[in-house]
Amino acid sequence: MKNTIAALMIGMSLVPAAAFAQSRYEVERSREDVREERRDLDRARRYGDRDDIREERGELRDARREYRQDWRDYRNSNPRLYSRGRWNAPFQYNRFNVGVRLAPRYYGQRYVIADPYRYRLARPYAGTRWVRHYDDVLLVNVRTGRVLQVNRGFYR
Repeated sequence: MKNTIAALMIGMSLVPAAAFAQSRYEVERSREDVREERRDLDRARRYGDRDDIREERGELRDARREYRQDWRDYRNSNPRLYSRGRWNAPFQYNRFNVGVRLAPRYYGQRYVIADPYRYRLARPYAGTRWVRHYDDVLLVNVRTGRVLQVNRGFYR
């Protein structure tokens, strides 16, 4: 009897942890909710009064907060995908900003992220590529070497 009760208690404590794990579908659904709330806010700005606008802003803020939390949960439930691993570069870390020109060695073939979809990065357009620089991810224009976008701390 005691073993059964202990097993039930352990099982009940594990259920909430499993319930918080986010699937990719749930994260995408949260993202769609944010887009829908944004459209509702635009509609309220066009046709509504101040109270409608205030209410829609609050709903948009809540949807964004929920999306960020779902994204964090998704990343935490898939640690192998976003883990740092043993990654060293032959140069030291620099905190790059948008618009900075990089030397070609920073965006060489060794540092290119070959499958950006796996990491849910936007599709690089012609002449650009996603590059890893320590824990950051940079979108670099290959022709000029300019940084177009920076995602800091992408790899935990």
